[in-house]
Amino acid sequence: MSNVRKYFGVILLLLGFICLTIYKWALQDNVLLVVAMLLELAGIIVYIRINKKG
Repeated sequence: MSNVRKYFGVILLLLGFICLTIYKWALQDNVLLVVAMLLELAGIIVYIRINKKG
């Protein structure tokens, strides 16, 4: 379980990337851009907080 927790930030980043890919190739909806932005920001913050040493 700790392995999944360790990579949760990366998983959020990948989900954001998938939303951007769907936006580019399938749906041209601004909601996807907002969701992708929130997932990317959350992924970066979670990754930094979980993997912070000290």
